[in-house]
Amino acid sequence: QTPPGPPRYEESTAEFGFVERLLPPSRIPEPPPHPKYPTPSGWSPPAGSPPDLPYFVRRSRLHNLPVYLGQRQGRRLTELRRIHGDIWALERDLRAFLGSLGVPEVQAQVNEVTGTLRLRGHWGPEVRRWLLQSGF
Repeated sequence: QTPPGPPRYEESTAEFGFVERLLPPSRIPEPPPHPKYPTPSGWSPPAGSPPDLPYFVRRSRLHNLPVYLGQRQGRRLTELRRIHGDIWALERDLRAFLGSLGVPEVQAQVNEVTGTLRLRGHWGPEVRRWLLQSGF
């Protein structure tokens, strides 16, 4: 006797519409337009087309700016993530902006591999304002 082969089955796509509506969306939808920016939560959309700079800061999947505050060994840190392109030019421009606000020299750590920039101190509102002014 010959061993039985693989089971026979029939593939049907007629009922996939019922399954499709249960699947989670593949990406976060664009936020609806708001009458006034910034919104009460402080969120603002990017300003039109991306700026023509040697670097780009991508927003997070929820359309927020990737600026994070934290602590490491008791020191306050501000971390800017999702940087693409010339990270050193971004660091120069950000230092110049903070210097124009009267902030003394800020220590920075650039990580080219992960595309992150760490600043010593909590500079979250200033960095977010600079990113929005730059068009990100």
